Amino acid sequence: MPTPATPEPGQPDASGAGRPVLLVISGSTRPVRKSTALADWLCGLADEQGAFDVDVVELAELGLPLLDEPYHPRLQRYQHEHTKAWSRRVERASAVVFVTPEYNHSYPAGLKNAIDYLSVEWRGKPLGYLTYGGVSAGTRAMVALQPVAVALGMRVLPQAVNVPFVANVVGEAGTVDANETMVAAGRAMLVALAKAVAEQRLLRAQPTG
Repeated sequence: MPTPATPEPGQPDASGAGRPVLLVISGSTRPVRKSTALADWLCGLADEQGAFDVDVVELAELGLPLLDEPYHPRLQRYQHEHTKAWSRRVERASAVVFVTPEYNHSYPAGLKNAIDYLSVEWRGKPLGYLTYGGVSAGTRAMVALQPVAVALGMRVLPQAVNVPFVANVVGEAGTVDANETMVAAGRAMLVALAKAVAEQRLLRAQPTG
């Protein structure tokens, strides 16, 4: 389970002292989704690593409506409380992982909707992927997400976790039977995310002018 992040989801913020926040977004909204179990599994690895406080977002529970803001998100002139709350949660994160299945060679509409609500809040954040599916291991969802992440100015890392034949990995009770390759990939991605966040903190600490 994720390490509690208090007093609000995602604290401490990305610019403050203490451990940075890793925002893990469970990208499927289906009742039988596997993303919940895989997000929890990743949180367990992150707890072992100890570099992050983890904030897990279940998009199915977040319940964002289809984008209903009248102004472009880059203006941050949000009119709805659900958008303002989502903005605060993403803003506090130092790094992000999208946990996503592959639907028809792409990623779920709910994940795209959640991404599109915001703009500035995503900028510069290191990004990792945990994808899953059948023989392709969800990699086509990752490929489809790449131009979106680049357009938002996120720092996409090469390290990722790609899970093939997910039904053999995630049981009906939500247990994850991870093999050595999957564990190694998860740890490598978390190390890369922590390194990227540390580098950004050092850059921000440098005097300007």
